[in-house]
Amino acid sequence: MTDAPDLRAPAAADRAAWEDLWSRYLAFYDTRLPGAVHDATFARLLAPGPDGPFGLIAWQGGRPVGLVHWLYHLHCWRIDRACYLQDLFVDEAARGGGVGRALIGAVCAAADAAGAPGVYWLTQENNTRARALYDRVARLTPFVRYVRA
Repeated sequence: MTDAPDLRAPAAADRAAWEDLWSRYLAFYDTRLPGAVHDATFARLLAPGPDGPFGLIAWQGGRPVGLVHWLYHLHCWRIDRACYLQDLFVDEAARGGGVGRALIGAVCAAADAAGAPGVYWLTQENNTRARALYDRVARLTPFVRYVRA
């Protein structure tokens, strides 16, 4: 069993660590974004609005091993706000050691404290390793996601 990760909101000095994790997360999903999106996202994480986006970087042994981003929004099916866990990434070498579970738990705790207990997220159907964790901590829904063409 590895030590529990230290979870911290990103600071300006963490840009390189965040950029490395964020870039590998995007590559996992075969996605490339312009540098301006990286810059804007990191700036927003440093000074989130009331609905976010918020972020955490997981550290173990002095090195960054994971990240999570989330935001809140109003929802027509509930009175309280919902929490969308938008991005979650754990370094390959740290997977299976509790980092992902700790990051999800931290988002759920933040959502509860913010009065937004409806936490949800998406992943690709073939992301079997992550889904093994998600199946233990959440309930799979039958919804199919569409995006504007």
